[in-house]
Amino acid sequence: MSGAKGKSAWIIMSAVEGLKDQGFARWNYTIKHVNQHVKNNIRSYYQTKKLSSSSTSIISKKLNKSEESLRTVMYLSCWGPN
Repeated sequence: MSGAKGKSAWIIMSAVEGLKDQGFARWNYTIKHVNQHVKNNIRSYYQTKKLSSSSTSIISKKLNKSEESLRTVMYLSCWGPN
């Protein structure tokens, strides 16, 4: 009887260890996946930041142009011919 109990104990321990290994493998995969996702997003963030420094001058030119158009409209609506 003790032989059967010992054998079943070893089977249970092996099953538990197998499940632990599978759980660790799943977490390891999840951690690697999240890490890769973060790396990709940080890389694209810095690439966008580099591009935005060159596009800042374009945006400021468009902003100045729209402000000048607004000034012209305001001037003509206040002082232009009625």
